[in-house]
Amino acid sequence: MGAGASDLAGVEPSGKVARAGLGDLPELCAAEVLLHLDAPDICRLARLNRAFRGAAAADFVWETKLPGNYGHLLHLVGDDAKEGGEMGKKDIFARLAKPVPFDDGKREFWLEKSKGGVCMALSSKALIITGIDDRRYWVNMPTAESRFHSIAYLQQIWWFEVVGEVDFCFPAGTYSLYFRLHLGMSSTRFGRRTCSSEQIHGWDKKPVRFQLSTSDGQHAVSQCYLDERGSWILYHVGDFVASSSGQAIKLKFSLAQIDCTHTKGGLCVDSVLIYPKGFEPERVIRAQK
Repeated sequence: MGAGASDLAGVEPSGKVARAGLGDLPELCAAEVLLHLDAPDICRLARLNRAFRGAAAADFVWETKLPGNYGHLLHLVGDDAKEGGEMGKKDIFARLAKPVPFDDGKREFWLEKSKGGVCMALSSKALIITGIDDRRYWVNMPTAESRFHSIAYLQQIWWFEVVGEVDFCFPAGTYSLYFRLHLGMSSTRFGRRTCSSEQIHGWDKKPVRFQLSTSDGQHAVSQCYLDERGSWILYHVGDFVASSSGQAIKLKFSLAQIDCTHTKGGLCVDSVLIYPKGFEPERVIRAQK
């Protein structure tokens, strides 16, 4: 025991024994530690000393944080990205962690920084919304509360239906799909956020119905009443499993309340979000099956 401890110490010119510290840790040992950490923790430890800084740049460390099909995802970035073989794995992770827009900016995907899972967002303009072109029913409104800086606001309608599709190569795993909705019209005056509930009506009559289906036969159906006013909420539609990182899966999903015995209004539709299951950055309401 004593001999082992003395091996970890050095002798200073004064004759005193100097104990080894983290700065003396071999870079390979530091890298082994980083393999068990998430990306934000790796970046924090890289500021600790030279060994961790060097280890935090190692390709084999960052490759374990990237999804299995990161090469395919990188090709979707566009001309500003280098070929994957010319980029370090840390640089690839950093680029994919930033939103990558596609479909003329109406959709985007990115890597969630903690676990490296793929997230996706579809703006209201990427969805098929009944009556969207008739300003008696819907208005497209600019807002800083949307990642797309625009939402669809429902004033009043009889037949409410929002439909969307995704055809994408998700890394293997389980994902959750949400509609991001807001009851009431929010605005900011003198730096203070306010919400008008003037046009909110009809959502207490019947529940809205959510549906999700996939090209490989998965289905989810649920429903709930929209009764939470004044805040953005993720309404959980359902979960799906992507079984292969190399094969695209097609999703179809919808949100509807098509009982024409009454009108409904006062609803903001921002986006559809797809997250790795368990990742919930905002408040979630789970509909009843």
